[in-house]
Amino acid sequence: MKCYMGKSVNNRMLAGIVTLLFGLAPVALVSADDQAPAFSNPDELAPVDEDWASSTVEYEKELRDSDLVIALGQQSHPIFKDLIPEYAKKHNLKIGVRHGTCGITSGRLRKKSVDIGAFCCPPGKNDRLPGMVFHSLGISPLALIVHPENPLQDVSLDKAREIFRGNLSRWNQVSDGPQPELDRLIQPVARLHCKKRPGHWRGLLGNEDQFGPRLFEVGVIPDMISQVARNPGAMGLEVPLMVSVHKEKGEVRMLKIDGHEPTDLDYVATGEYPFYRTYHLTTWEKDERTKKIAMDLVRYLQQYIEEHTEQVGYVSPSQLRKAGWKFRGDELVGEPDNIRTAKK
Repeated sequence: MKCYMGKSVNNRMLAGIVTLLFGLAPVALVSADDQAPAFSNPDELAPVDEDWASSTVEYEKELRDSDLVIALGQQSHPIFKDLIPEYAKKHNLKIGVRHGTCGITSGRLRKKSVDIGAFCCPPGKNDRLPGMVFHSLGISPLALIVHPENPLQDVSLDKAREIFRGNLSRWNQVSDGPQPELDRLIQPVARLHCKKRPGHWRGLLGNEDQFGPRLFEVGVIPDMISQVARNPGAMGLEVPLMVSVHKEKGEVRMLKIDGHEPTDLDYVATGEYPFYRTYHLTTWEKDERTKKIAMDLVRYLQQYIEEHTEQVGYVSPSQLRKAGWKFRGDELVGEPDNIRTAKK
């Protein structure tokens, strides 16, 4: 279990102590909306000094003979790992690929060691560097996942939130069914990654302080799948594609939320599905050396998503535009009007 010795864990420990001492149901110690903002303000840029602003991209030593370098993450690497070498071969390019996370990508972009960076969360303020342009790849719903033995098929958003708060501790509090499998303790599992970025799991609970003391935290996607697959009482959160990509880690099952399947991309496109990942690629606006080849690759990958939405489980940029999502240039920056009110 990943251990964070910050405010969130201390608050969860305090809630657990209160529960043990007084026999009370655990409660959230922070008064806040369940749903945090899904996007950051695109006008707020990270502060940089003059020397940084005037510097150019310089690759790491082992990649210095590359024509282009791209940094991918846990979500984008499985989709693009074979496409990029094929594209490079077809266009007679040497493209270096780095693997990491949103945080690692952000660090590489700040160091100016890559031409393109991939994010699976909306950028936070510190990700928005001067001269950087974000290009949307779409969104993908986060599914609530359970062990295959769990007979539950559907859960309300309200009850899902109460589970992760720690206010519902047994499955027979969630469903009144007669199945003996429901007489189990619930083990909520979460990957509270990218805490400084908006969106993703914050659509479930607005910040880490609202999660209950029994939360089992994991650091990487394979651990999320394996923890839920091995525990009949577990409930986790992950996008459908990653459930498929990491199926060797164990079998899990996705729940409907308020009657809606996470694989119903037409419904997700309306903006009413409660939580989702947001995917972007970045380029440097003024890097004349690589600007054209970087943009050509970005357009190729965007087009791949447009043509394979069902396969990758994305709602594409064109579908989002049609549904009224807000864009600034090529970047997705907001949900359709009135969606926050509808979700609550």
